[in-house]
Amino acid sequence: MASFFTTALKNLRRGEEEPQAPPKDTKAATLPNGMSREEFEEYQRQLLEEKIERDKAFAHKKAERAAVRMHLRDKYHLAQDERDDAQLHVAGGAVELPQELAAMVRSEEEEEEEEEEGAFTFLTKLREIDLPALRGRALGTVDEVKEKCSLM
Repeated sequence: MASFFTTALKNLRRGEEEPQAPPKDTKAATLPNGMSREEFEEYQRQLLEEKIERDKAFAHKKAERAAVRMHLRDKYHLAQDERDDAQLHVAGGAVELPQELAAMVRSEEEEEEEEEEGAFTFLTKLREIDLPALRGRALGTVDEVKEKCSLM
């Protein structure tokens, strides 16, 4: 069947010469833009190095995100995820939080400490309050309201 179509095609063309296809076996045919073999190899090596650098940077960013998630899980006492540990190990395990995120986590921790200190300070100041004077003021205010309001 294929030979039928090729003969029919040749008859339609009426003996015109077929265009020459580029040679398939020559090494020069595979090199783009007229590069020499050495230039092409250098270009391929540079592409590979750039790809490796991009992959390293991407893995590092993923590890930073995993570190943030781990810190937030620690902060809110949530269960840890094994994938975050795996991402840290893939990146070399020595990944720290970026300074901006570390400052945010620390400031939130400091706020929690201040809240705890605030409650403690409140309790210590509560001891210093003169309760009989406070009771007298409250009763005086209630008496004033009773005078002004006929329902009470």
